[in-house]
Amino acid sequence: MSRLSVNVDHVATVRQARRAKEPDPVTAAALAELGGADGITIHLREDRRHIQDRDAIILRKTIKTKLNLEMAATQEMLKIALELKPDMVTFVPEKRQELTTEGGLDVRTHKDSLKKIIATLKEAGIRVNLFIDPEPEQVKASHRMDVSGVEIHTGKYCDANDGVMRDEELKRIYNTTLLASKLGMAVHAGHGLDYYNVKKVAEIKEIEEFAIGFSIIAKSVFVGIERAVREMKELIG
Repeated sequence: MSRLSVNVDHVATVRQARRAKEPDPVTAAALAELGGADGITIHLREDRRHIQDRDAIILRKTIKTKLNLEMAATQEMLKIALELKPDMVTFVPEKRQELTTEGGLDVRTHKDSLKKIIATLKEAGIRVNLFIDPEPEQVKASHRMDVSGVEIHTGKYCDANDGVMRDEELKRIYNTTLLASKLGMAVHAGHGLDYYNVKKVAEIKEIEEFAIGFSIIAKSVFVGIERAVREMKELIG
């Protein structure tokens, strides 16, 4: 059965809209764990648009599962990660103007800067994943970085407007997953997955873990976080 890491960024997004104290992503994480989440994911952005440093510090101390910190490959974020000591860091590309992460990391272009940061995190005992598009060359480049695994960007599959495009994207995800698995890397997947499109991707047995946030938090508005997480767990299981 695949694991589910629940991203609680969007709880913080609602809070930051009013610069208020609630809803609290720390409480959301606790409820997600009660619903069966195998981990909690947060993206500490450089502009702090949702998750704040305080959230990350408290989550590190309070969650009972595993903390996955998504972050840009910068010296500021490296310093934070070394102090926070999450169970895993997932490097993602980051642009200030984007609403959400728009694509995978171009590992080949940033290999030199990535290599140093990855080595530093590994020395600190922190697992490292790279968030990449479903492309063989990105998988091979990630393997050369000597990381623990990759997270396959599923956004294009989720955004596909017709069945043919969706099937093509699913095939790309499948082939990329197989290659990463054969190279000995752990394979995770995420971005845009919801209660309607996740099942086909979940049939790829080599995918060990899904990082899903927006659809779970959106559903939780109506049914509560525990139930929303349980229903997603059933779908990926």
